[in-house]
Amino acid sequence: MTPRPTARIFRGTPRNLARLARVLREGGLVGVPTETVYGLAANALDPVACRQIFAAKGRPSHDPLIVHLASAADVDRVAFSNPAVEKLARRFWPGPLTLVLPKKPCVPDLVSAGLPSVAVRVPAHPLFRRLLRQTGLPLAAPSANPFGYISPTTAEHVRAHLGDRIGFILDGGPARIGIESTILDLRDPDRPRLLRPGAITAAEIARVLGRPVGGAPTRTRRGAQVSPGLLKKHYSPHTPVRLHERIDPHAPAQHPREAWVFLDRPPHPAPNVFSLGNRTDLPGIARRLFRRLRELDTRGFEAIHVELAPGTGLADAINDRLRRAAAPA
Repeated sequence: MTPRPTARIFRGTPRNLARLARVLREGGLVGVPTETVYGLAANALDPVACRQIFAAKGRPSHDPLIVHLASAADVDRVAFSNPAVEKLARRFWPGPLTLVLPKKPCVPDLVSAGLPSVAVRVPAHPLFRRLLRQTGLPLAAPSANPFGYISPTTAEHVRAHLGDRIGFILDGGPARIGIESTILDLRDPDRPRLLRPGAITAAEIARVLGRPVGGAPTRTRRGAQVSPGLLKKHYSPHTPVRLHERIDPHAPAQHPREAWVFLDRPPHPAPNVFSLGNRTDLPGIARRLFRRLRELDTRGFEAIHVELAPGTGLADAINDRLRRAAAPA
């Protein structure tokens, strides 16, 4: 049997960055680190290159891509800006905030699911920023995983699931945040809407803009999506996920073939009992969430039970990912 090809993982040396920048300029794909999750990057202005992203991930064309930029000044290359963008960029960029704006004609329809808008952000990961500057290109980079599966937070996660479909991965260490960016619809700057919660909260955005932020539209499985992250089922392990406000501490002993994930240190340690750290440490829970789900998905459990995060803000983002992971097919 012919062995499956395996993507090569590159450290962030100047020589390696120059090589990977050349791959991207020539229309290739590169797995890249961001502060949120790892992405699968291609030249955002090249529809042939971007088509490879959809093929590698098995991603449907109605789900658009986020375009990553080296600086806020590059927004004008791909989208029509407005004063609200400038306010948010000064406060949150580089960082985990994606803005949906009217697009310019240079952005291929494939990138925007055929809609007249495009999602853009300036990432904070230093290696990815260096790569962006070296390519001189805006880079489309959705999460580097098979479509609908748990997002990757390490280079090895990318290789485990896409290593036979891509050739190059840039290793930037474990993702610092661990869940995808906040997405804000700013097509109408007078009516900002939160499309996907993330580490930057609606309350923080509202304070900067000086106006309330509306909620996401009704989620649908069909038709073009204005941004990623709107499908009801997403970020899902193959093992069924069950959610709880609080897990009964006696439940793991009664169901030993199922995994039980507590937010805090588990009350009764056992082989099927796990923890996400401490319920008061929401950034830590977010950072560990996808890694823990990936681990448990390989262990042969019949189900994965997880406690929901308490409160609002970052808890909303954590629980959004959990509810999509647990949604029925």
